[in-house]
Amino acid sequence: MPHTLAHKLIGSHLVEGEMVPGSEIGLRIDQTLTQDATGTLVMQELEALGLDRARPDRSVQYVDHNLLQADERNAEDHLFLQSACQRYGLWFSKPGNGVSHPTHMQRFGVPGATMVGSDSHTCAAGSLGMLAIGVGGLDAAMAIAGHPLRIPMPQIWGVRLSGRLPPWSSAKDVILELLRRHGVHGGRGRVIEYHGPGVATLSAMDRHVIANMGAELGATTTVFPADANVRAFLRGEERESDFVEVLPDPGAGYDVADEIDLSAVEPLIAAPSSPGNVVPVSEIAGAEVSQVVIGSSANPGLRDFAIAAAMVKGRQTHDTVSFDVNPSSRQILADLTTMGATVDLINAGARIHQTGCLGCIGIGQAPAVGHNSLRTFPRNFPGRSGTKEDAVWLCSPETAAASALTGVITDPRDLADRLDLAYPHLKLPQRASVNTAMLAPPPPPEQARHTELVKGPNISSLPDFPPLPDRIEAPVLLKVGDNISTDEISPAGARALPLRSNIPALAEFTFTQIDESYPQRARERGGESGHFVVGGDNYGQGSSREHAAIAPRHLGLRAVIATSFARIHWQNLANFGVLALEFTDPADYDRIDRGDVLVLDDLRRALPAGAELFVRNASTGESYQLRHSLSPRQVECVLAGGEIPLLAAGAD
Repeated sequence: MPHTLAHKLIGSHLVEGEMVPGSEIGLRIDQTLTQDATGTLVMQELEALGLDRARPDRSVQYVDHNLLQADERNAEDHLFLQSACQRYGLWFSKPGNGVSHPTHMQRFGVPGATMVGSDSHTCAAGSLGMLAIGVGGLDAAMAIAGHPLRIPMPQIWGVRLSGRLPPWSSAKDVILELLRRHGVHGGRGRVIEYHGPGVATLSAMDRHVIANMGAELGATTTVFPADANVRAFLRGEERESDFVEVLPDPGAGYDVADEIDLSAVEPLIAAPSSPGNVVPVSEIAGAEVSQVVIGSSANPGLRDFAIAAAMVKGRQTHDTVSFDVNPSSRQILADLTTMGATVDLINAGARIHQTGCLGCIGIGQAPAVGHNSLRTFPRNFPGRSGTKEDAVWLCSPETAAASALTGVITDPRDLADRLDLAYPHLKLPQRASVNTAMLAPPPPPEQARHTELVKGPNISSLPDFPPLPDRIEAPVLLKVGDNISTDEISPAGARALPLRSNIPALAEFTFTQIDESYPQRARERGGESGHFVVGGDNYGQGSSREHAAIAPRHLGLRAVIATSFARIHWQNLANFGVLALEFTDPADYDRIDRGDVLVLDDLRRALPAGAELFVRNASTGESYQLRHSLSPRQVECVLAGGEIPLLAAGAD
């Protein structure tokens, strides 16, 4: 029987379970990736697990999200991360070396390998033929400690590519086309596998753009074949010896099928405030723009910056536009400079920022209220930019640069008439400016064991959560709608992100994007008394940050009842002892109001039995049928109060 590429990757690393969609499987993990916004908790979890030495072939900690040291807290976190890498045997990518995903692809990615990362965009490594899955921090810590990754076996969604992209359309438009068709939950429970003749027309870094934003579809991950283009990429990175051909079998069948004719892809843009609000650029052309930002893990390649530089060369960006450039890695910045493209950008009015995530996570470059900001970023959730009432649009580098030149949202295909600008044909270097100076390898094990963790006063201990009670009788403190993101549950940005290692302090920001009174009301309620949150469809989409589970749990959240959950947040809730339940009848969502007192009984019998659950609304007298999708292992975890208490109980 012919096998898909995804089935081959999963099957070659399967250590538990059977490859039946929906059933829990365990995968051996070859590599791990962590970054500073989530990695501090990962290192605290490694300490709680009593780890001596990282077990995967390669584990790397990046510092890329919050590079601004506005006070001592961020610098202290960076010192803690570096000391933890030395203690536990991880590579350390220094601040300013680059965004984790393209930098890992350049320096460490290996076709055919598995990887987990405490960042939802870890799936970008699927561009090299890796099975790379974004997870919460505790799942990443477990993988670093040598445990398998346990996930529901996904369906395989085959997307056949044909044709070739026309001028002024690029890889970003391909993934926006898929989001236009299927929205932000179209990939839930699926691995997206790209195949067909059109794949050969895309470079490895083009594939990175597409694979990266598979996270925005809610997919488990994305995979591309490791073919001649991947080999050429690794050759340019002086790592051709790491190449292994990884291809699907001819005639392989897929659980779900789709097709994109690349030659028909037009410039697209995601309107505020969701990556799923995709429309053709031509439909909204003419809207005024005050900011354009190029960079991030979603468009991180040399080509993405070089095309923008070629478009603005010899011109000046519009005087109403702030034109910002975030180089994605120090290596790419060196290549741009060697080409002369950096000077072209500067002369056109660009502000060149540090190599890192920065504006993508709301660290700097916050836009003005009521003014459009065009970004080559992966997400435009409300407030993620650092401005609560923002208007962020997601687009390709071509559309971004065209709009920077004109001062309005512009279809780049119109530049020939407007500015007499023909489509630039780039000549990129075949060899990258390889520089490993800012990658610190781990010390030998004996030396590592004598390393002390450097903990500043802003680094708190992990909260100690008690087991789930048999009965929960508590109010609904918050009711939210569909597609609530983890940015809205536990925001990033310059105010909150420096507190990523201090859960009690970070908890004060919980849900404040939606309801500023939530933290105070939760404190007044009391943590032990508990409370519910009720949500709609796709609850917890977006970032993998487990802070969105830990912070509300710290404030007393015991259960979330929703129409459906995004994969990573659903797992994070279980990891920290929060019960995730779904309405059997989605219409029951409308029958519960904020302030209603709900009652769940006999949980310690009902959850392991997989029995139907009923929640009683003591305020109205109604009852609603619920279900859960937890595996027996996850049920144990929730009942114990979380994964770490469960492991500690086993050790006793």
